[in-house]
Amino acid sequence: MTLIKRDEPRNINFTLNPNPYAAGSVIAEFGNTKVHITATVEESIPPWMKGQGRGWVTAEYNMLPSSTHTRSRRERNSVGGRTQEIQRLIGRALRSVVDLEKLGERSIVVDCDVLVADGGTRTTSISGAYVALKLAIKKLIQEGHLSESPIKEGLAALSVGIDKEGKIIADLNYEEDSSCEADVNIVMTDSGKFVEVQGTAEGDPFSHEQLMAIIDCSKTALQHVFKAQKEALGE
Repeated sequence: MTLIKRDEPRNINFTLNPNPYAAGSVIAEFGNTKVHITATVEESIPPWMKGQGRGWVTAEYNMLPSSTHTRSRRERNSVGGRTQEIQRLIGRALRSVVDLEKLGERSIVVDCDVLVADGGTRTTSISGAYVALKLAIKKLIQEGHLSESPIKEGLAALSVGIDKEGKIIADLNYEEDSSCEADVNIVMTDSGKFVEVQGTAEGDPFSHEQLMAIIDCSKTALQHVFKAQKEALGE
């Protein structure tokens, strides 16, 4: 009996350059989840990096007040633990595919603002953040600030879960996520290497067989994401 229930992501759409002021921007949509993402270039680096000849890529993440069923308060003075965890994840993921020496002593700050949350906001943010980053790098090359792209390979992410029947589902929506037995966030490069695998049993523990099925399902589903990214970027 097959363990896979769905190995394709929800409908994917990347709307490029909605923000005229950012070096790169995109609205990333996976199903009903929608995230506005901008990439801003700053000709400076954190003080602890000075003199190393390397750049920096970092990220911030935020859920807008009406992005969920109930209004969430703005995190004005400090960010919560979940927000901090997610923005660190996004930053780590992006840096994994960037040659920071080729970037030079400059920073790229990627801001991910969730407009509508229907599951997979962190993975949608990562997949969209890569597109915004690629646009920002393209602009730096066009303006003569870089001679070549520091991006080593493509990057995308998806959530994969196990439902009550033990079936594997790719790209969980909110309803599926809230009722699943396990939830695994997978970040992968387009050469098939894993950047991060975050998995938790929400109900019953999952087996080795199910974990391998989750990995296989994610690799299949993420090919659709890489294809959508490349089509949006005209590659």
